[in-house]
Amino acid sequence: MAGTWAATVAGAYSYAFGPVVAFAAVGLLVLVLRWASRRGGSLVPPPARSGRPDEYGLLVSIAAPRTATEAEAAIERLEHAGVRVTLASTSSGPRLLVFQDDEARARRLLRADP
Repeated sequence: MAGTWAATVAGAYSYAFGPVVAFAAVGLLVLVLRWASRRGGSLVPPPARSGRPDEYGLLVSIAAPRTATEAEAAIERLEHAGVRVTLASTSSGPRLLVFQDDEARARRLLRADP
């Protein structure tokens, strides 16, 4: 008789255990979703904005290519000469940016015939 009573009690607890776990899981999801969607706390960064050509810290604008082909040709020429160059989309259009130490050399290389 004691064995049947223990099985009945264990069955009753296992019957209640499922809904308790489900409610706990839903409650946890609600807390996580409220935390993730709170005002001003988005986990997704805002889209990058284009800055002015003078807003790039240590980088200096040396050229404003009109086409992507012109930009790639200038980048290739500068990189081949060992100058570190970046193509940035600024609010004034695309610009080639180099470090201040490389500015004079980069301008000379771009003025020279290819």
